[in-house]
Amino acid sequence: MRNDHPVPPASPDPAATATAVLDRVGGPANVTSVAHCMTRLRLALADPAAADEAGLRALPGVVGVVADGPAWQIVLGPGAVDEVTAEVAARVAAGQASVHGAELGDSAASRNGADVRDALRRRNAAPLKTALRRVANVFVPLIPALIGCGILSGVNGLLLNTGWLPGLTPALSAVASAFLALIAVFVGLNAAKEFGGTPVLGGAVAAVVVHPGVAKVTVFGTHLAPGQGGVLGALAAALLATRVEKWVRGRVPGALDVLLTPTVTVLVSGLVTLYGLMYAAGAVATAIGTAANWLLATAGAAAGLLLGGLFLPLVMLGLHQALIPIHTTLIEQQGYTVLLPLLAMAGAGQVGAALAVYVRLRHDVAHDSLRTTIRSALPAGLLGVGEPLIYGVSLPLGRPFLTACAGGAAGGGFVGFFAMLGTKVGATAIGPSGWALFPLLTGNRGPAVAVAVYAGGLFTGYAVGFAATYLFGFPRRPRVAAPA
Repeated sequence: MRNDHPVPPASPDPAATATAVLDRVGGPANVTSVAHCMTRLRLALADPAAADEAGLRALPGVVGVVADGPAWQIVLGPGAVDEVTAEVAARVAAGQASVHGAELGDSAASRNGADVRDALRRRNAAPLKTALRRVANVFVPLIPALIGCGILSGVNGLLLNTGWLPGLTPALSAVASAFLALIAVFVGLNAAKEFGGTPVLGGAVAAVVVHPGVAKVTVFGTHLAPGQGGVLGALAAALLATRVEKWVRGRVPGALDVLLTPTVTVLVSGLVTLYGLMYAAGAVATAIGTAANWLLATAGAAAGLLLGGLFLPLVMLGLHQALIPIHTTLIEQQGYTVLLPLLAMAGAGQVGAALAVYVRLRHDVAHDSLRTTIRSALPAGLLGVGEPLIYGVSLPLGRPFLTACAGGAAGGGFVGFFAMLGTKVGATAIGPSGWALFPLLTGNRGPAVAVAVYAGGLFTGYAVGFAATYLFGFPRRPRVAAPA
């Protein structure tokens, strides 16, 4: 066993890291899009074969790499990922400008190159994975605001319950809730941008979902409610606006494009949103909330075992971001998402597994670098950032990854069991997990009970992850026969 992905003792220069990353993914011209989440730089590559995965993994500051066809995720950790992404985006923009200038002199070569890149994208893109990634790209940029507003909402709730600072709580409530009240507009902007439309048109159509005037509109014999359909309705409205915009723009004269395209886009998409999408999305959103409550009330322990046990593989593949629309829908409906505390137990199992590896190898000089990695990555793991432990410890070792999943399943089962007893634990925002989730916890029996149950789940995940890894996470050594 060896550690192939040590966590560096110090963060390297973002500019140097950006240059090194681009050198190993085929250069700026090979990058078709740049984005990031809380810990990962997300690149879309025109030719994935041009990237050097081993070279990326060996870079200082790179914790791990997830390559899935044209989509490459480079794990850098919180903080560093923002700075490196900015540097990468600037270099890619400059490189594309340079390439565009060269293409003006050789349009035939440009067309051939574009054809090759499109063929490679089609060959490597699985429709479901591509759709999940693109939906995640719509919601991931919203996470910082969700975190900030969620924490402020929790602080405001504490002030209201204690009766402190009564003059401040109305203002704090407005600041904390304003983003969620208008989140549909931001979803519309991001969706239109992601799917090739004009962002402001996507935002304009999505704004219909939350406009107070929709209460005067009757659909199927009932009045619509502002916000009906939530982020799902906003996403559908923006996707429709993008399709309508492209259709209209391809059919109107250039002289009339500036007038007709936005007018027809907003009119057609807005009416369809009012008389169809809001009603349908509202039904889907209600079904999501009902299903989540039913699942936890009737099979909470089993659901917790399944969700807690499978979340680490989802994180490893970067597919966990596809759950963001579900979390956001639950927060809009109920004020909190009951799924996030269950999923957060996966990080507890990971921490327990890493501690067991550290203890088992405490006398093994050959694995000093692995123990150094664990010491460096544990603080982040306790705060819910699991990638350093996944890529630096459990995944390279093999078995500890599976035993970490067992710990996550146990913690999820613990929280789910209490849900079956009528005590729901939820998070008012998404993004943090581990200890960082404590300020965002609430539930149907108040924040104090939610914190207690969540803490019990964490310690269950720690304990089971540790025990399972200590006992079963290492190959058994062959017995040496006693001398005759």
